[in-house]
Amino acid sequence: MRFMLLLKGDPPAGASPSPELIDAMMAYNEELAKAGVLLAAEGLHPSAVGAQVKYLSGQRTVIDGPFAEAKELIAGYLLIQVRSREEAIEWAMRCPVDKAVGDGVEAVVEVRQVADVTELPTATEEHVAATERIRDQLAGA
Repeated sequence: MRFMLLLKGDPPAGASPSPELIDAMMAYNEELAKAGVLLAAEGLHPSAVGAQVKYLSGQRTVIDGPFAEAKELIAGYLLIQVRSREEAIEWAMRCPVDKAVGDGVEAVVEVRQVADVTELPTATEEHVAATERIRDQLAGA
């Protein structure tokens, strides 16, 4: 089962993570890799340099950052493959997000299972085959 660990937050524009945070995240990522569960891990630039594309009634609108609800935004993510939701939560509990925030400031790691097309009741055999072709292309097969 694949899970995304979504690291919530939005650092101020121009802010850089502390060396302590980088050290802690690198150690955590190495621990995940050694356990054989890490598939991907990346941090994101602040929303101040991002954009949103909103869709409403056939219209698309581009909105430049920063965005208001910082605690709802994603500062980074990890993609892991584990045996269960409980194991994913165990890994999330070990994530050093506390190093990214000060005392009294909430840090959140959201745990979400990645949906596989084969789990979708409306997916056809053609959808499954197309997904497999795309995965093969991404893997360089």
